Amino acid sequence: MPKDIQKIELRNLELSDYVELKESMIEAYSDWEEPQWTEEQIRTLLEKFPEGQLVMLADGKVVGSALSLIINYSDFDENHSYLAITGNYTFDTHDPEGDVLYGIDVFIHPGYRGLRLGRRLYDARKDLCEKLNLKGIIFGGRIPNYQKYAEELSPREYIRSVRRKEIFDPVLSFQLSNDFHAKKVLKGYLPDDESSLEYAVLLEWDNIYYQKPQKVVDLPKQVARVGLMQWQMRPFSGLEALFEQVEFFVDAVSGYQTDFVLFPELFNAPLLAGLDNLPEAEAIRGLAEFTEPVRDKLREFAISYNINIIGGSMPFIREGMLVNIGFLCRRDGTTASYEKLHITPNEASYWGMRGGSQLAAFDTDCGKIGILIGYDVEFPELSRLLAEEGMQILFVPFHTNTQNEFTRIQLCAKARAIENECYVAIAGSVGNLPRVSNMDTQVAQSGVFTPADFAFPGNGVLAEAPPNAETTLVAELDLALLKQLHTYGSLRNLKGRRTDLFELRRK
Repeated sequence: MPKDIQKIELRNLELSDYVELKESMIEAYSDWEEPQWTEEQIRTLLEKFPEGQLVMLADGKVVGSALSLIINYSDFDENHSYLAITGNYTFDTHDPEGDVLYGIDVFIHPGYRGLRLGRRLYDARKDLCEKLNLKGIIFGGRIPNYQKYAEELSPREYIRSVRRKEIFDPVLSFQLSNDFHAKKVLKGYLPDDESSLEYAVLLEWDNIYYQKPQKVVDLPKQVARVGLMQWQMRPFSGLEALFEQVEFFVDAVSGYQTDFVLFPELFNAPLLAGLDNLPEAEAIRGLAEFTEPVRDKLREFAISYNINIIGGSMPFIREGMLVNIGFLCRRDGTTASYEKLHITPNEASYWGMRGGSQLAAFDTDCGKIGILIGYDVEFPELSRLLAEEGMQILFVPFHTNTQNEFTRIQLCAKARAIENECYVAIAGSVGNLPRVSNMDTQVAQSGVFTPADFAFPGNGVLAEAPPNAETTLVAELDLALLKQLHTYGSLRNLKGRRTDLFELRRK
């Protein structure tokens, strides 16, 4: 391996590279009778798919290459041969409208191996696959060391041993370390490949960013912008005054083209001031009479301001039972409800509130979201069930009276982001309501938390509002980073679960 290399370059192959390409091919395929590719074949590849042909240079000399086609994979049998894929080297199988990038060759000059140049070629292929929005990369990989073990191991057993690192194969070991997985064994794939005994392994890499082609207006967003309301508890003269304050904040954050706005738990509690002549349990039921009008107004604002509104929570009477309920008002006019499942001891004893029973992730134009009200975020099973439904953002409207209560909410929200590899956004109320029992002070610091892997802030905090002050907080959530984390994160909490030892299920 040369130690005095000054420059490594990766670029698209050009026909003028052929002489040096041929020299490297001869060295790389020293056990083959003749070079793999003729100049005319390279010319054809460059005419049909120039961006798919890559070359690696060391100090200006061609030392490696990766060649590819685009195919419509459903056109081929899974037991296909190399000749079938290449159209008997005519490359007529290349289909610009296909769905898979098929690798037909990768090689590195043996004098330049050990520099991880092959990895660079594969990374460039992956980038191209993502850029072209293809489902993935597929190819038949040789297993040149198989001839040494053929008498004692079947091809399937050999692959299993290589995967377990009990056997080293210069081709298959490299492919597996580059996130490719074996789909099946191919017999007679390359008739002249004597060292592999004509066997190959069909290998696949999935493009996690692939989007099925659809109308542009239906494409889910890759970046979601959220606005959090750190809501000041203040007396309101009536329902219209509350609506005026709500609209003020919706208008403010929608001016930043936010996709979501989150209000706190029991944000309509200031209306209790007008019911202070009633016992606490009767007053909270009186407040519940405003819930449906508030929901309808939030839906109206969601449409007119083109924003998805998560309406915190409000008391609601259902079949005579008092529950804590909230509404997701989408900007397309549809609504959905969510419920607080775990009621605090004070909510039960002072108000007679009961826990709900509904738990579900919600589809939005920015992907799937989950919503847990206050205390519910302190129960990790709930958010894990939502994560299993594909939740990317967990919203937590909360209401806390003391620093201790808030600390529990905040720490649990941070933990849920790590456990479920998702964003968690929390929003609470601040200030006080002096004439309202059990709601006299509020403590909050709204924020957005992340899984704290390398693609995210090291402390797991994407954004935080100043504590205990009325304000709005706007943050951008890169949803593509979550997909990357699920597959390539330094730790993978969702995939790494020991489901052979435990499971979580709904009753």
